[in-house]
Amino acid sequence: MKTRILAGFVMAVLAIAGLVLVTTYVGTADARALDDQEPREVYLVTAPIPEGTPVGEFGESVALHTVPAAVVPDGALSSFDGQSGKVAGVDLQPGEQLLSSRLVDRQALEAPGTVPVPAGLQEVTIQLEAPRVIGGQLAAGDRVGFFVSFEGDDARVSRTAKDLDKVLVTAVQGAPSTATSAESEGGAETTGSETPAVPEGTMLVTFAVNADTAEKIVYASEFGRIWLSLEPEDAEENANGATREDFS
Repeated sequence: MKTRILAGFVMAVLAIAGLVLVTTYVGTADARALDDQEPREVYLVTAPIPEGTPVGEFGESVALHTVPAAVVPDGALSSFDGQSGKVAGVDLQPGEQLLSSRLVDRQALEAPGTVPVPAGLQEVTIQLEAPRVIGGQLAAGDRVGFFVSFEGDDARVSRTAKDLDKVLVTAVQGAPSTATSAESEGGAETTGSETPAVPEGTMLVTFAVNADTAEKIVYASEFGRIWLSLEPEDAEENANGATREDFS
């Protein structure tokens, strides 16, 4: 008799516990369903935004919209807090939610071996032989001086002058280089201190300049001969030009 009473008591306890668990699960599921339907504000793209556009220039191309939480992916933005200085990492299309993963630092879009172009300047590229580009040992971010030589004519004598100072180099593209250190007959390369490799052929050098300076660079490239000098910030800029008479 006692055993039956005890068994009945245990069954009643288990039934109550099961009811509590089911009720809790149903309540949790209902809460999750309500959370999924809870409205959230996120930024939607309303007009095409090209890759590289700064966040500060999005303007009316994005707008806050209220959508169900269930359709909001991780990283969707409801404000631009912490996004200052970033740009669109890809082309953004109307209708898509604005995700933090699609905004990147401007440097992430720059090609390797280049430097940003300062505001207000433009880029111009010329082709030069390696000896005229400091032996090919020039890199983006360097600043150079321009020595330009023009042939003489009936009105003027031939002349070389340093016409431009501290021009910013934004990119350098060169032909495959040949190491000046010789290989041994067995095929092993020399090690230790070696002379820098010299690029073969010509190189393309790109500069960031204003319009007036770009005109001078193009003119000199078309009608003169250009030599570049590596010009650090503390280099002197005094140059008087040279003619044949200076060497007599």
